[in-house]
Order: sequence, then C-alpha cells, then structure tokens
Amino acid sequence: MTEERAAGVLLHISSLPGKYGIGTFGDEAYRFVDLLSQMKVRYWQILPLVQTGFGDSPYQSVYSGSGNPYFIDLEILEEEGLLKRSELAECRYKKANVDYSFLYKKKYAVLRRAFERFDLQNTEFRAFVEEGEFEGYALFMALKKQFAQVSFYYWPREYKKASPAALKKFKEENMREYLFWQFLQYVFRKQWLALKKYANDRNVLIIGDLPLYVAYDSVDVWQHPELFKLNNDLSLKVVAGVPPDFFSETGQLWGNPVYRWSAHKKDGYSWWIERLRQAYRLYDVVRLDHFRGFDRYYEIGADSPNAVHGVWRSGPKSELFRFAEQKLGKLNIIAEDLGVQDAGVRRLVRETGYPRMKIMGFAFDGDPKNPYLPKYIEENSVCYTGTHDNDTMLGFLYAMKPKQYAAFHNGVSKTLTELGETMPLANKKQVVRAVVKIAMLCPSWLTVIPMQDILVQNNRSRMNLPGTVGENWKYRLKHRLSAEELAFFGELVVASDRA
Repeated sequence: MTEERAAGVLLHISSLPGKYGIGTFGDEAYRFVDLLSQMKVRYWQILPLVQTGFGDSPYQSVYSGSGNPYFIDLEILEEEGLLKRSELAECRYKKANVDYSFLYKKKYAVLRRAFERFDLQNTEFRAFVEEGEFEGYALFMALKKQFAQVSFYYWPREYKKASPAALKKFKEENMREYLFWQFLQYVFRKQWLALKKYANDRNVLIIGDLPLYVAYDSVDVWQHPELFKLNNDLSLKVVAGVPPDFFSETGQLWGNPVYRWSAHKKDGYSWWIERLRQAYRLYDVVRLDHFRGFDRYYEIGADSPNAVHGVWRSGPKSELFRFAEQKLGKLNIIAEDLGVQDAGVRRLVRETGYPRMKIMGFAFDGDPKNPYLPKYIEENSVCYTGTHDNDTMLGFLYAMKPKQYAAFHNGVSKTLTELGETMPLANKKQVVRAVVKIAMLCPSWLTVIPMQDILVQNNRSRMNLPGTVGENWKYRLKHRLSAEELAFFGELVVASDRA
C-alpha cells in the first residue's frame, strides 16, 4: 500500500454495466479502470471474487479460493474462437439488475460450449491443472452434479469422507466434467489477472475482500473437516453469529461453521497461510472481514433457533498474522473492525498495525465523542461513507426520523465548519455530497467511497441488507460512466490531496 494519501472507489465486478446480465472482466471493466486512472483514483475495491453460493452471496461460496464463472467475459471467448456470436446472443439481458437465475440457466450452458471447443492439450492449461490448486474444487463440483446439487453431507459415505481411492475412481470415470470446472477456473484466472495487470500498469491497485468464515457446504470444509467444529458424522456442532445488540434483539445466526483454532495452531496455521497466499495472487490489498473474530468469536449451538444463547471463545489473536508474515512477508491488510469495540480488538489492531475502518454514516449522532467523527480519525485508517452492508447514504438519510436527521444534519454542518469548508445543505442529496467531502478531507491515509454514494443514489441501489435473502447483490450501473458524471468526486480527489 502506498503511504501517501489516496482515494478509492467501491464497486463490485458484478455491478459493472454490460450486455450479458452481470459485470464481467471485459471491455466495461477496462474502461472503468481508465476512468479511475484519469481521475487519479488509486484504489478499486471489490467484493470477494468467489463463485457465489446460497442467496447468491459472495460471502457464501462453494470454495473460498474459487473464481466466479459469471465474471468470465464471453466476448473475449468469442475473440479466442471458443464461442459464436449467436451463442453470445443467448446470454443477452436487458433488465437493469443482476438476475442470478437467468445466469445459472444461460451462462453455464454457453460456457460448456466454449469448453467443448477448447484444446485440452493446451500447455498453459495442462500446467494449471497439474499445479493442483483446484483439484478439490473440480472434484467437488463434479460430485455436486452427480448428486443433484445436494450438500456433501448427504453424499455416499466414501465421497462424503473424501476417500482417496473413491475419488480417484470417480475422477477417471468423470474426467470431462472434472476438466470443465478446471477450465472455468483457468479462464477466470487468465482474464482477471490480465485486467489486474492493466489496472496496476495505470497506477490502480485492487482491494479485495476476504471473509472470515467459509460456507458449510464447501470444498474448504469437505477437504479439511478437522479444522472445523463438526460432529463425527461431519454435521455442524456449532455455528457463527453475533449476540443480541441494538440492531437485533435475537442477534444474528450466520450458520457458518466455526474454526477449531487448536487444530490450525497445531500445524502452524498452514490452511490460513495458503488462503492468504491465494488472495494475494488476486489482490494488491486484502480487507479482512469481521476482523474482531480473530480475537474473540461468538458461537451458537447448531440447533439453536436464534443467537441469544451463544458463548464467546478466544481466537488466534495476532499469532496467526505473525506466522503468516513469516511465510508471506508483510501483509497489506485492512482490518474490518466494525461492531463491538472491546479491549481485545483494540489490542489486536495495535499489535498487527493494520489500518482500521471508519464509517462516516456512523459519525453524526449528536455525540461529541463519537469515535467516527473526523477529528478522532487517525491517519492509519481507511474511511468510508458506508460499506456494502449499509444502505446507501441517501437511503440512510431518507429512513431517519426527524430528530435523528436533525442531529445528523447539525453534525455535518459543524464538521464542515471545523474543516473550514462551506457547502449547501438544503436537502438530503446535498447532505450526502457533504458527507462524501468530509470523508475525503478526513485524516485517514485512504478514503474509499461506494459508487452509489458518489452518484447519490437511493436505497433501490443498496447492495446488501444483512439477514435477508432474495434481493441482495443485484445492483448494477445502467451505463458506462463518464468523467463528467463524476466531476464532483474527481475534484475532491485533487482538493483533498489524494491525487
């Protein structure tokens, strides 16, 4: 990470515009990089690039090291002779938001045709397969197809327990299906790394996102059940979540398996070190989601109806990161330390030295000692107006009660004065622009603004509403953005000394 003040934009790949139902690694992504470079924006932050799972969430993946086949650009495959123009037309999609059902039905079918035309003797591809990084993934996905997509828990015992002899025989009998999933990861990796190099060559670095937890029905758990708190039959013993708080009287029951940290410690955290190594192949900087979970985490019985009766357990603390940095060198990490701030989390942040996150949407509640106010923000931090889990800033303001909005408005006005700035605050859209400006002017070495807040969009553009399923992860830009549309933000990049 650069030590100079810098600006970033948060926009996931899926949210890029385009003709085929979801953003991809194609022309629109390259044009977006050009736009960021033109505005001197040095960081492009995205969400996890993984193959999505339950609820289409990038935080519930079939494999934490996978790439999402939906992001593969079909036009690049056409240029390589693997698809026909008529086949691309089958994936054309005119509606604004992402439709994952459409993608599941259409895109995989077209990608299978590209696979049928691909030369499996390709030297690069053979080397990719032989490297073995996606051996477990390809077998898992082929088995998923064999057993009608049910959880690995319900597979025949020899497959559920990943018997080497059974898997060897299955692979031999299902080689084409196994190679199809290897092909998808090969193409994904090739296209993404080309885009990342293009960005890096133009002084744009990529911030990726690494969730703390993995999904239960995943390659991660299937291959390494000893690293998770499971019963002998591989069913869940406990699950992750958070206790009751201001936002929920019953807490949040996430359902992810919980790590058996004693087993990780025993082998020097090798699984985590490999996971980080994979992440740094894809990203320049990694945002570690739910960072507090490395200090202490909350676990609930797997059969509990809610998160009320969970218990706190100790995590690996800074030891994991010391082991990782011994193997990988200094790690460029942003610590997502939002939520309950206790002494343990603060100590972990100090010991690792990683920059923390500051959210402007939390700052203006009328409390003069609010730690998110700019005057309390330290340089070693990353400031946001909000995250992918928050409402857009405009949606957030519209949902406020009059007294709450009055306190927020007053706080924004007072902070502008403290910064020696003046801006009109006659309506909520103007207040959003003021919050963006305050975030850009604050002391943090990096400020990252979600594209929805740069464009001052309402809650119809919200990316995710935690605890709900069905309408999340669908946000997309309707067209390619121009520098003129982002002029206000471009001027702020320069004015805040972040260019």
